[in-house]
Amino acid sequence: MRWLGFVTLIAILSMFAISSVAANRVSDDEIHDAVKVALASDRDVRGTTVVVEVKDGVVTLKGRVFNQKAKKRAARIAKKQKGVKKVINELTAPPK
Repeated sequence: MRWLGFVTLIAILSMFAISSVAANRVSDDEIHDAVKVALASDRDVRGTTVVVEVKDGVVTLKGRVFNQKAKKRAARIAKKQKGVKKVINELTAPPK
């Protein structure tokens, strides 16, 4: 009987651990929105054409920005967003 109580307790604790991990996970849509808002509010990047794609926490930036500084800044901004695992920067900018 004591063994059954112990197994039940372990099962309950496991369910709480799994649910808390799922609750902390950020969806690709949430990452997309956070990156777009952050880029739009940055003075070096706003007004440019940046397409944001997110797949399993990997952000891909595509489009054209004004200069190399904006290209680097966009990648840094994207990387800072919660849930982002990696940033692939395919932005184009005129040479210095």
